Amino acid sequence: MRLLLDSHTLVWWLEDAPTLAREAYDAIADPDNAIMVSAATVWELEIKRAKGKLTAPQDLAGRVEREGFDPLPIMLRHGVAAAKLPHHHGDPFDRMLIAQAQLEALTLVTRDPGFQRYAVATLAA
Repeated sequence: MRLLLDSHTLVWWLEDAPTLAREAYDAIADPDNAIMVSAATVWELEIKRAKGKLTAPQDLAGRVEREGFDPLPIMLRHGVAAAKLPHHHGDPFDRMLIAQAQLEALTLVTRDPGFQRYAVATLAA
């Protein structure tokens, strides 16, 4: 399975939070699964940290790398696809994740119910 972690999912994983659903935890921990973290997710979390809206783990990019997660860059085609999505969800970071998941055949690990309005595979976080 190829998974793409939403922002809250990544934070919960890195903080070993009991909030993370057991099925999601097991899928992320499974060495047979590829775990992707979008540049958009790190960007979003660092913006929230800078504004004082979030306490996220320090050295986020380094932590993602040490976890063995694969970075997912934002490509031009991702930007085009995100812009063309129906406006069910207004958050530009989430729209980028949806577009990336669709184009890269990834399952989004999220608890955001807004993702269900799109043609994208999800796993409840």
